[in-house]
Amino acid sequence: MRAVAQRVSEAKVVVDGRTVGAIAGPGLCVLVGVTHDDTKEKAANLARKLWTLRILPDEKSCSDIAAPLLVISQFTLYGDARKGRRPTWNAAAPGSVAEPLVDAVVAELRALGASVETGVFGADMKVSLTNDGPFTVVIDM
Repeated sequence: MRAVAQRVSEAKVVVDGRTVGAIAGPGLCVLVGVTHDDTKEKAANLARKLWTLRILPDEKSCSDIAAPLLVISQFTLYGDARKGRRPTWNAAAPGSVAEPLVDAVVAELRALGASVETGVFGADMKVSLTNDGPFTVVIDM
């Protein structure tokens, strides 16, 4: 699994003109990508990492200050543009594999006590955020 975690002061995701998830920070906007060999165990590990990642102000984590997370599925994190000008998506897991694993990350975060908002899997989403810092971390599990 791969995640891009951004420290934000606010973030939201809109589908068909309707806001489906929004947070006010400090918090994290997290894009999550799934590849073919990912498992529920990796999803749980990623959730724990995100919940305790100390990138919020004063080196705090979401768990330290009950900060919210906006989690959005993002297959393009596994895009490969090393050859040519058109990326390939071969490393991205198909939706039937990816969706339950993104859901598992969200479920584990909530089980840990996190306030989590989400996008809509497979939808054409418009994501907007105010990156605080800016501060962005890539996490590979």
